[in-house]
Amino acid sequence: MIEFASDLLLLVGAFFYFAGTVGLVRFPDVYTRLHALAKADNLGLGCVLAGLALQAESLAAALKLLLIWPLALAASAAVSYAIAHRAAALGVAPWHKEER
Repeated sequence: MIEFASDLLLLVGAFFYFAGTVGLVRFPDVYTRLHALAKADNLGLGCVLAGLALQAESLAAALKLLLIWPLALAASAAVSYAIAHRAAALGVAPWHKEER
């Protein structure tokens, strides 16, 4: 049962990574692309790490794997803020749908 749960979490994590990549390619501006990467990739990382933690040989190894997630969340938030702040400082305007 743990094997199945681990495999399912790894597949869900891969799906979210794929969704974040699609968002990076398809979204029109830097702000929406950052949003896609920050949300989807962080959720994907959490699922992948949870799946790997279920397969860990010891509790210490599982906790180390799970500790990666909050560190990556903090780093992603800081880097996303820095990129968005720099884009705003350079005058990059958010995309708006043109009305017909």
